Amino acid sequence: MSQLFNQSQYLVSAYRYDQLPEDEGQEIAFVGRSNAGKSTTINALTNHKGLAKVSKTPGRTQLFNCFEFAPGQRLIDLPGYGYAKVPEKMRKHWQKEIDYYLMNRQSLIGVVIIMDIRHPMKAFDEQMIHWAAQSGLHSHVLLNKADKLSRSEMTKALLTTKKDIAKLSQTTTCQTFSALRKQGADVLSATISPWFVNNDE
Repeated sequence: MSQLFNQSQYLVSAYRYDQLPEDEGQEIAFVGRSNAGKSTTINALTNHKGLAKVSKTPGRTQLFNCFEFAPGQRLIDLPGYGYAKVPEKMRKHWQKEIDYYLMNRQSLIGVVIIMDIRHPMKAFDEQMIHWAAQSGLHSHVLLNKADKLSRSEMTKALLTTKKDIAKLSQTTTCQTFSALRKQGADVLSATISPWFVNNDE
């Protein structure tokens, strides 16, 4: 497994776009519904159990949480779409801030789209895949919580999701994942590490 992300350190949390680090270097955003397990996924990828704060209550990531693993190279944990049980004013705030981030962030080179393998390809997931393809960004789908399914169910879900993705994008990759058991963390690391390397060339 690549050691690239093992040096990740917490950098800053931002409530608004203008509180993010300078828009330079390279960064990957982790996106997904509020209960998809984004924070746990980042911890599994970085091999750092407490790096991204994890809560049993979905939607506790209500800030842009930024982690740096090398100078100018970052992982960004975005607030979950779906926004769990938060006030309408908060939902509107995050919709505005996330939309602005995705449309304007020059240092954004790719997105990791995290889904619950039992409920994949919701409307916003599809929109993210299509948007990333149209924008020329790297994109990779994680079917998280694979430990909740049998091997045959997991294989079926993966094949079905790949077919659905192919209707939206020819470049988006997909894998099964279990953040809880760190299954697939090596594949995730091997998939997104070259995004940074290739972008420098």
